[in-house]
Amino acid sequence: MRPEGCIEGVLGRIREIESRFGIERRPAGEAVSFEEVLSKAQGDLGDPSLPEGDVDVPSSVAERLERWEPELRRLCDRYGVDPDLARAVMRHESGGREDAVSSAGAIGLMQLMPGTARALGVDPRDPVRNLEGGIKYLAQLLERYGGDVERALAAYNAGAGRVDAHGGVPPIPETQRYVRNVLALYRKYDRGGSM
Repeated sequence: MRPEGCIEGVLGRIREIESRFGIERRPAGEAVSFEEVLSKAQGDLGDPSLPEGDVDVPSSVAERLERWEPELRRLCDRYGVDPDLARAVMRHESGGREDAVSSAGAIGLMQLMPGTARALGVDPRDPVRNLEGGIKYLAQLLERYGGDVERALAAYNAGAGRVDAHGGVPPIPETQRYVRNVLALYRKYDRGGSM
């Protein structure tokens, strides 16, 4: 396909999306008044198709983590992982957000990379399977490193190859911070701290 065909296809798709969402194009340089923008926004706020009343959307990290607590405990029991450790990882990775996606491409509650999720046999976009994959992966790493939590956490963040190459936590500032932060959360939960 010629580049012009690709560009036209993309522009066509953009026009389709704009049309679907009621986005109007204006000629370059044409001014839009503040009142017009405000009126449009207020009209959108009054849209009767939007749900009213109580909507079950957790607003804080603690509420999001609490929502997943029964499933987390069940999976930790299944894979032999300390729930306080899994909770600390989940909190640090995503704050309990099932829709979290990192700039590196990690997905969901436990921030699984697509390749890791495939290797674990889970769909990272399914929150329950994502949680299971993350806990299963933690269990594998803990076993690999003989229960050494620091090395397991470093491998969760930077990959087992880097941990093996350095014989421990690699000298990567992000990974070193990650291990420190997750261990601090782990100790907090282990002492009965709140989520």
